[in-house]
Amino acid sequence: MEWGFLAEFSVMDYLTEIIDILLVTLVIYKLITLIRGTRAVQLFKGMMVIVAGWLLSSFFGLKTLSWLMSQAMTYGVLAVIIIFQPELRRALEQLGRGRLFARTNHLDEEKMTTAINETVKAVQYLAKRRIGALIVLEKETGLNDYIETGIAINGQISSELLINIFIPNTPLHDGAVIVRKDQVKAAGCYLPLSENPFISKELGTRHRAALGISEVTDSVSIVVSEETGQISLSRNGEVYRDLSEEKLLEMLDEEFRAPLANASFWMRGKKHG
Repeated sequence: MEWGFLAEFSVMDYLTEIIDILLVTLVIYKLITLIRGTRAVQLFKGMMVIVAGWLLSSFFGLKTLSWLMSQAMTYGVLAVIIIFQPELRRALEQLGRGRLFARTNHLDEEKMTTAINETVKAVQYLAKRRIGALIVLEKETGLNDYIETGIAINGQISSELLINIFIPNTPLHDGAVIVRKDQVKAAGCYLPLSENPFISKELGTRHRAALGISEVTDSVSIVVSEETGQISLSRNGEVYRDLSEEKLLEMLDEEFRAPLANASFWMRGKKHG
């Protein structure tokens, strides 16, 4: 009788721990998904480097380095609260709306192709008429902090929508349009200006903003000059000027469609393997 009770207790305890682990894993996964939508992902990677340094220094007996890493981790909790304050606030807001565990969708290659083609079509139209424009295409590092500075659109991307936004003397033509996947998330957004002292004096505010956002995120920015009609693309803190339609399309393919194609090939290989 006593052995049966202990066996039953052990099984129940085992199931409880499994459920506990699964719930914690789900929460951590959703939190990481939430962080991926912000600039905080870069800070999170930096913290992981510190943790890895502490583990390695402890393993190899590097006392001084281990002490430095442990001090950084000790005061890291307070630093995390301060640094991630906007993200924590957003998480609590989403939790209040019941959106923290919302289902996320991944963009497929067909939708990415449509988004790129519609963007290039709009840029060509604007360039021929020398209508200034600034379009930011989000990649892995989320742009929620900048989206919130503009006017929410949340519309399916199309060349007509992009063109209408930048028509002069309309309420949203100033500022940047931010595109996430195949959706225009917001217009009239404010971006950080680059402080690079080596930027050409010929470049105006739009180019400095495009360069600035590419310095702090992995996004790709497209600028149309209202003075010359030239098309520029900014990525990784560098600006590429006077691009043709073919070159612009080639660079966007390299940034967006190539990674998707590689991922699709890997997935097919896994299935066939």
